Amino acid sequence: MTELNAANAGTYKFDDQFIVNRLGYGTMQLTGKGTWGPYSDPAHAADVVTRATELGINFFDTADSYGPWFADRYLADGLKGAANRDKIFISDKVGQTRQGPGIWTPHGEPNYLRQQVEVSMMTLGIDHEDLVFLHRIDTHFPIAEQVGELKKLQDEGKIKHIGLSQVTVDQIKEAQKYAQIDAVENLYNVGNHKDDDVVDYAESQNMAFLPWFPLDTGKLVGNDSPLSSIAKKYGVSEAQIALAWLLKRSPNILPIPGTSSIEHLEDNVAAANVTLSDADFEQLSNLAK
Repeated sequence: MTELNAANAGTYKFDDQFIVNRLGYGTMQLTGKGTWGPYSDPAHAADVVTRATELGINFFDTADSYGPWFADRYLADGLKGAANRDKIFISDKVGQTRQGPGIWTPHGEPNYLRQQVEVSMMTLGIDHEDLVFLHRIDTHFPIAEQVGELKKLQDEGKIKHIGLSQVTVDQIKEAQKYAQIDAVENLYNVGNHKDDDVVDYAESQNMAFLPWFPLDTGKLVGNDSPLSSIAKKYGVSEAQIALAWLLKRSPNILPIPGTSSIEHLEDNVAAANVTLSDADFEQLSNLAK
């Protein structure tokens, strides 16, 4: 039996210090309902993070707005005992405020972005951020000011890499005038790949592409669905097939499925062992058309 390890998904190089396994983990589900408030069992939340490191995951995606702050606290707790802590890469996001469950309000005022980076570093117990995404572009402020503030923080050594979340190709090109953009995080999965052009542009620019909501498979599963039939063919779960599709779609894609279940975590990591045939990949690619 093939070892259960995220390393089997291959690697992605951010820089000479950080070469990460392409199958990562997102912390969004380690919060209360509506991504608001604490998780019901904080110790378990930290245990899920720790288990992820044991399974070879060395790339974690989080945000100050998850909770807010609670997911970051559990991530920090779960990483404390990690044997390879110095090899773990964290991507963070700033630029969204929270006023209650399910409420997300972009705020890109430069001083606010700076504050959130500083507080995130304290919460996570780090002296710099490996990667910071502008969680959303705030239309009340020029992109030059929002990305420019992250660039200032980068010049100060507080951020190593800068990313953008939920953006168009034109917005990426505008941001590139003010800083090097090393990653993009957009909604993208086997059932919704409206942002194919963003994926392709990211690959052409050597940017990592993090698909959020990578397992939105609800409409694609069922006895007669192509996703389920292909999963049966490979003897794996539908989630593993959906993740395998993302891994094959582009070498720059780093899926970050999140879960609060260790069982689901292990199932997701097993996707690293699934290699889709070209024919099955094409069939899955046509599902969203």
